[in-house]
Amino acid sequence: MFGLDAQQLIFLLLVAMATGGAVLALALPFMGSSGVEARVRTIAGARKSTEPKRQSAVSRLLDGQKDNRRRQVQESLKQIEERARQQKRGVPLRLLINRSGIDISVRKFWVISAAVGLALALLPALLGFPWFVSVMGAVIGAVGLPRWFLSSLAKRRQKAFLEDLADSVDVMVRGLKAGLPLSDAMRLIATEASPPVGPEFMQVVEGQRLGITIDQGVERMFERIPLPEVSFLGIVISIQSKSGGNLSEALNNLSKVLRDRKKLKGKVRSMSQEAKSSAAIIGVLPFLIIGALMLLSPDYLTPLLSTSTGHMILIGCGVWMLLGILIMRKMISFDV
Repeated sequence: MFGLDAQQLIFLLLVAMATGGAVLALALPFMGSSGVEARVRTIAGARKSTEPKRQSAVSRLLDGQKDNRRRQVQESLKQIEERARQQKRGVPLRLLINRSGIDISVRKFWVISAAVGLALALLPALLGFPWFVSVMGAVIGAVGLPRWFLSSLAKRRQKAFLEDLADSVDVMVRGLKAGLPLSDAMRLIATEASPPVGPEFMQVVEGQRLGITIDQGVERMFERIPLPEVSFLGIVISIQSKSGGNLSEALNNLSKVLRDRKKLKGKVRSMSQEAKSSAAIIGVLPFLIIGALMLLSPDYLTPLLSTSTGHMILIGCGVWMLLGILIMRKMISFDV
């Protein structure tokens, strides 16, 4: 072909391709890139239009889950506030006995109260005090003193429960991380923990045999142990049972909150200890002075103890001292 052999044709073809490539490379910047830029903008716009849709769908899903959890927390807090208002109205005697941890019936409690009231009524009469002192002693012994004793036992029991609650929650967290179900983790606490934590969790575990769910059992535990920490535990378990989630992580956070509250209560107790000591000294000081005067000069207080005017003065002093002690107690009491 045109007197050229195959090698010359291949050489000319390669030279033509190299020349065309060089010309195209030099002329491409001047040819404009409107078509390429348009395609790039089209692809980028399509990606931008799809990404917000995906992000908006994911954000709506997350917002819906957050709103659901927030709504459940608000409902749980409303229930706690309602129970707190009901407790302020008055605690039934049967519930007060359950909170104290004493295994007696209501009838037996009233029998013991009547016996204490009778003893406090006879003691002033035998000592020669007026009749209204015996009446006051009977009322205090039959109504006030037994209930105060139950309330003090209930507060002591609640304090002991609170001391071991954070450690019990940690045991529950380790059991859940090890693969145990929640009921088995609670059973482990019920069998290993000391009273009153062990018996309270045992009632929750045994309630499942009667068809009571765990969150309902914790709500009943709050009736027997009316502490905010028990309410927190009930909220965590209730929300997890309704909306799901990592229960071990939630209980781990709850354990940290319980320990922080315990530290804060210790700080408040140490800061208010001086005021409590002052209140105790002020309350005991009049009785110490009267006792010292009766030992050193018995005749000095005879008009105060043997006349009706002196009795009225003693009653008035007792009322004012009681009011002062209650006011100082209210001033140094802090709810954490």
